[in-house]
Amino acid sequence: MSEAVFLRCIRPACGSTYALTDQRYVCASCGSLLDVAYEWGRLAPPKSLSFFGSRWGTRNEPLNYSGVWRFRELLPFAPTHAMVTVGEGQTLLQAPDVGALDIPLRSGRLHFQYEGMNPSGSFKDNGMTAAFTMARFLGRRRVGCASTGNTSASMAMYASLTRHSDGTAMRGVVFIGAGKIAYGKLSQALDFGALTLQIDGDFDACMKRIREAADRLDLYLMNSMNPFRLEGQKTIMYRVLEGLGWEVPDWIVVPGGNLGNSSAFGKAFIELKELGLISRVPRLAVVNAEGANTFYELFARNGLRWDDGNWDQPVVRQMYDGLTATGRKAETVASAIEIARPVNLPKALRALDAMDGVVTEVSDDCILEEKARIGRCGFGCEPASAASLAGLRRLLAEGTIDTDANVVCILTGHALKDPNVTVRYHTGIESIPAQEPAAATARFANRPIRVPDDLDAICEAIESYS
Repeated sequence: MSEAVFLRCIRPACGSTYALTDQRYVCASCGSLLDVAYEWGRLAPPKSLSFFGSRWGTRNEPLNYSGVWRFRELLPFAPTHAMVTVGEGQTLLQAPDVGALDIPLRSGRLHFQYEGMNPSGSFKDNGMTAAFTMARFLGRRRVGCASTGNTSASMAMYASLTRHSDGTAMRGVVFIGAGKIAYGKLSQALDFGALTLQIDGDFDACMKRIREAADRLDLYLMNSMNPFRLEGQKTIMYRVLEGLGWEVPDWIVVPGGNLGNSSAFGKAFIELKELGLISRVPRLAVVNAEGANTFYELFARNGLRWDDGNWDQPVVRQMYDGLTATGRKAETVASAIEIARPVNLPKALRALDAMDGVVTEVSDDCILEEKARIGRCGFGCEPASAASLAGLRRLLAEGTIDTDANVVCILTGHALKDPNVTVRYHTGIESIPAQEPAAATARFANRPIRVPDDLDAICEAIESYS
């Protein structure tokens, strides 16, 4: 690979660099996270973003069909022969009815980037295709991740389909917390053949152990601290721009869990601005669930900032020590963002700095209400996705986002990722044959109606609904 591509410490004061093939995830000098860095002057980036539009006509070619690799000139870290693809990234910008959502934005000013249409049902495929490409290039045989669900599903899928030149498949190992994974997601990891280990602990405990196991057993780590994961996730923003005719929106609103998307989006826009492919960057809003609001506490309440890479690490350590001392764990219905110690916190701080961003929090009740509203508009999403619309509603009410703004909300995963939550919201119970009323707070509950096997009763029920 070209020496114009390498790994670099994200702290400008350190700036240590490593060869692309140096299999590390943090800086040896200061312990900070690493970026995939490019000397663009030695590469061949496009002169205009419209260059990528021409690839729609050659979608019979696998790399051009991929919504990640058709932007390969903007993530030029791997040779094309190593690229792994299963047709990920076939996600188009959608324009919901703001009236049906009862959201105070002008018509046509709200868009959903619905990443639930990826092959494994979530945005994770964008990053996994890039990380598996690097794993195959490096000849890695065993990969692993800690997961609340979506990461494990995507990693297991790519492990099952990725083959080395000798025909051997990769082996995937998944660490999940006890009782901390939705069945829709767990079923994927099991079906795709990954070794699934249920750890007595939450996501943070799983993350600690997978890192230790990666060192001891030479596992290639597939969580988003792997910088190649974030390279793939940059392309979500490229498709957003494509859907807007290469115009930059005013706001990007995204759920915040491990903060990989926030970090990737910031890197995407930093690079696009550096290359002169856009004239301005949008603002970024990261939305935490109240029960997993570490980033909100640090950024909005404690004033933590990027500060040119000199973020106040003692403040972060103090908060994390407090979580440990009190035994406080992340608790939210939005399992995909149920994370108390986000790995990508520093990179997300950098993204907020570059994009003049904000962080907010929303309750589980608000998340479920917005999830139901989104469903009524024809977009089925998992609870974490709905945090973006809940956050938008709060930021509009506070006046942070103007009602004339052009806003893109990221819907990160499909509704069938967590069907239990959906059924419980609408029925008040875990199983579908419902007689009990739905929860009192479920304003949009759509409770199944039990009727006798009688035509008159059936017709009466239908007419009363109409």
